[in-house]
Amino acid sequence: MGMIVGLCTLELHIPDVQSLKGKRQVLSSLITRLRNRFNVSVAEIDEQDLWQKAILGVVCVANDTGRVNQVLDQVLNFIRSNPSLEILRSQIEVL
Repeated sequence: MGMIVGLCTLELHIPDVQSLKGKRQVLSSLITRLRNRFNVSVAEIDEQDLWQKAILGVVCVANDTGRVNQVLDQVLNFIRSNPSLEILRSQIEVL
């Protein structure tokens, strides 16, 4: 059996927040929805001190590369559909 790990790194712009508290509220809601909907692990991995920018790491584990790519693509599409977030940059790696 093989284990495929997919990692998606996202740089987000959150234009409507005016404080770190507002950023935390937006990200907390997003992270919870991503975890529940797609069964992925999500964490803010950088830029914690900037209130309109966030860098998230999203990880998916499966036994098939196609499934990993599918889940991470769905995560990206879900975030793109959120009008309060803008994806500045994204990168997917399959390990």
